[in-house]
Amino acid sequence: MLGNRKKAASAEKNGAGTSKLKAIDPLRNLGVQDDEDVKRMLQGSSMVKVRSPRWQKRRTLKLLEDGVTVWCQSHKTSSRAKEQQSFSIMDVECIREGCQSETLRQLVGSVPEGRCLTVVFKGPRKSLDLLCQSQEEAQHWARGIRTLKERVENMTQKEKLDHWIHAYLSRADQNHDDKMSYEEVQTLLQMINVDLSDQYAHSLFQKCDRSADGRLDHGEIEVFCRELLRRPELDAVFIRYSANGCVLSTVDLRDFLKDQGEDASLIHAQSLILTYELNEWALRNQFMTPNGFTMYMLSKENCVFNPEHTRVYQDMNHPLAHYFISSSHNTYLTKDQVTGDSSTEPYIRALNRGCRCVELDCWDGDKGEPVIYHGHTLTSKVPFVEVIEIISEYAFKASPYPLILSLENHCSVEQQTVMAQHLRSILGDKLLTKPLHGVDSHSLPSPEELKWKILVKGKKEHVVEECSSSASDFSSSDEEASRTEGKPPSTKEDKKSSVSTLSPELSELVVYTRSVPFKSFEQAAKNPATEMSSFSESEALRHIKDSGIYFVRHNSHQLSRIYPSGQRLQSSNYNPQEMWNAGCQIAALNFQTPGEQMDLNQGRFLQNGQCGYILKPPFMCQHNTTFNPENVGGGPAHRPILLTVKVISAQQLPKPEWDKPSSIVDPQVWVEIHGVPIDNNKKKTHHVDNNGFNPRWDCTFNFTVHVPDVALVRFMVEDHDYTSSNDFLGQYTLPFTSLRTGYRHVRLLKLDGSSLSPASIFVHITVTPCQSSPYK
Repeated sequence: MLGNRKKAASAEKNGAGTSKLKAIDPLRNLGVQDDEDVKRMLQGSSMVKVRSPRWQKRRTLKLLEDGVTVWCQSHKTSSRAKEQQSFSIMDVECIREGCQSETLRQLVGSVPEGRCLTVVFKGPRKSLDLLCQSQEEAQHWARGIRTLKERVENMTQKEKLDHWIHAYLSRADQNHDDKMSYEEVQTLLQMINVDLSDQYAHSLFQKCDRSADGRLDHGEIEVFCRELLRRPELDAVFIRYSANGCVLSTVDLRDFLKDQGEDASLIHAQSLILTYELNEWALRNQFMTPNGFTMYMLSKENCVFNPEHTRVYQDMNHPLAHYFISSSHNTYLTKDQVTGDSSTEPYIRALNRGCRCVELDCWDGDKGEPVIYHGHTLTSKVPFVEVIEIISEYAFKASPYPLILSLENHCSVEQQTVMAQHLRSILGDKLLTKPLHGVDSHSLPSPEELKWKILVKGKKEHVVEECSSSASDFSSSDEEASRTEGKPPSTKEDKKSSVSTLSPELSELVVYTRSVPFKSFEQAAKNPATEMSSFSESEALRHIKDSGIYFVRHNSHQLSRIYPSGQRLQSSNYNPQEMWNAGCQIAALNFQTPGEQMDLNQGRFLQNGQCGYILKPPFMCQHNTTFNPENVGGGPAHRPILLTVKVISAQQLPKPEWDKPSSIVDPQVWVEIHGVPIDNNKKKTHHVDNNGFNPRWDCTFNFTVHVPDVALVRFMVEDHDYTSSNDFLGQYTLPFTSLRTGYRHVRLLKLDGSSLSPASIFVHITVTPCQSSPYK
C-alpha cells in the first residue's frame, strides 16, 4: 500500500490534476504501457468480421491511446468516407476463444478455430465475431482485452477520475503537440459536459497561461485541470471538521467518522491517514490535508452501499423458500419475444450477473435434437445442447449457490430423453439427480446444502395415470397458464406430434422443484414443500390484493415463480417489488430489457455478495405470519423510519449517446423509495442548466419508510428537457438496509446496469427511527 501511495504521490504532487499531457499517460495510469498484448492492440490488426457464412467483411481493429476504446474501422470502396465504429473495454462482458458463438459454429471445419474469437457485450449490443489472421493475433486480443478489463475494474475512483481526464485531454489535443490552445480547451470543456461562460473560461485560461504564449504546456494544464476538478462542497465538509482550517488531526477525523456512523477510534483514523494522505509532512505528523480527504471521500470506503454487504453475510442455512432468488424469464432471447434472436449469450450475461434461475423453452428440433426458442413465433432457434454447455461453463462463476433450470417443455418423449441425456452428460456431478443424504425428501434444503448444484424444475411423474393427463405434462405451466401467458394453445396437430407421455429419464431429474398447477392456498398447504407453482403477473397481483396474508404464508414454505404477461410482446417487465412484497421468491424478469424494473432487480440482489440469494425478513418466513403486503399500518413488519437525503452535487455526468457533441446536459436527480404501497414515493431536485461536469443542487428530501426491511432506494439522474421527455443519464439502486449514513458518493450505473464511472452523486444521508409519522 505504501508503494501505491508513493506512486500516486509522484503522479500528482498536489492532488487532482494530471502530471503530463502525453497520449501514453492513460496507459501508464492503467499500468499496461509495457504489456505486449496491449502494444499489439495499439498497432491495430486487420481481421474479418463475421455475421454469417456469407457475410464476412474485413475490418481494422485498433486500441486507442486512452486504453479503453477500440475502433472497428471499415474502408468503403465508394467515395463515401471511411466508416468507424467503436466499443469500450468496460462494455465487454467476456471474450470467447474459438468457434463458440452460434455464428462461428457454422464455420467449424472451414476455418482454424484458434483464429476465431467472439467479443460478448453487456446489454443488448450484438456480439462481435472475428476471424484473425493468426492464432497468435487472436490470443493477443483475447488476453489484452481481459487485461485491460481487469485493470479498469480494479482502479480506485481517484485513478478512474485521473484516467478519465487524461483520456479527454488526449482527444482534445487535436494537433497532438502536447499543448492546449484556447480552442482546444473549449473542445475539452464541451467533451466533459461543462458549459463555462466564455468570459470565465478565458480568464481561467489566461490565469493558467503563465508563459503568456496562448497555449498551456504540461504544468499549466495541470493547474487548469486541478481548478476544474476542485470540489468546494468537499472543502466545506473538511473545513467544518478541521480545528485550524488547514488539516484534520486524528481527533478531527475521529469526530467526522463518528458523525458518519463509522468506527470512530483513533486507530481507524490513523489508518485512513496512512492509506489516503499523499503529503509526506502530513503523514509524519498524522494529519490529513484537503487532498488526502478528497481521496478518502472518493474511495470505495465512502460509497453509499455498505461494504459489509459486498460479501455473503446472511445465514444461508434456511430452506430455499426463505430467500428471494434472482431469476430470468425467456433467458435465451436477445430482444423481443416475437422476432428476436435466440442465443446462448444471454445465459452468459444473466449468470455473470448472479442470476440463479434461468428459463429454457424446449421444442422438438431436427435430427432428433431439441431446440430452444419462443414457440409459435419468428424468434430464431438455438440447440438445447449448446445452451447446456454454456450453463455448465458459467453456472458458478458469479455464485456458488444452486442454479435452477426452469424447463418449459414442449418436446416429444424421444427428445425429452435426449434432453435428459445431455443434462447428465454435460453437467455431470453438478446436476442434482437425487435427494440429499440425510435431508427429508419432502422438505426444501438450504442454499448452503445445495452449493455447486444445478436443479431441474419441471413436472415429475408420481403415478402412471398422471403421465397421460396432459399433452404437455412436463410444461412449466399448464395450457391454461400458457394462454394466460399469451402463447397460443396447442392445435390438434400439435398434440399429435407433441408430448403424449412424460419421459421417465427427464422426470427422474426433478428432485426439489416439482411444478404443479396452483388450485388454492388451502390445497397448496397440504402439498409437500418441494412442489411449486408458476403464476402470471396478473394472477399474482390478484392473489396479493385478495389474499395477501395467505400468499405470504404460502411463500413461507413453498416456492412461487412469477412470469411476465404474454401481452408484453416487446419483452417489457412487470414491477418485481410488488411480488417481493408478497414473499414471492422467483420474480422472473426479461434480463435483456433494461429499465426501472431491472434496476430494482439489480438493487435487490446487490447485497449478500451478489450471490443471487437474499434472505427474506423474518415476518415473511413464519407460516402463521399476519403480514399483509397491501396494508401495513401496523403489525410485525411496521417499524417506521425517517430517511433524510440531501442531494448535494454530481460529478462527471455523461451525455446521452444520441446528443450532439456541442450539447451540454441540464441534470436533475430523482430520489425514489420502492417498497410496500404506503412507502412508494419519489421526489426530484430542480435542474441545473448546462452543467454535467459538477452540478450543484443542495436539495433535502424527507421520506417516512414504514417497512424498511423490503424497501429499495433508487437514485436516478436525467437530462431535463422542456420540449420532450427527459433523457436517462444514470442510476443506482440499493436495499434500504444497505444504505449508509453521512456524506456518501453514489456510483452511477448505465441503463444496462454496468458502471458509469467516474460519474457519481454526492449526498448526505440521515436515518432516524420514529414512533409514528404521517405518510409523506
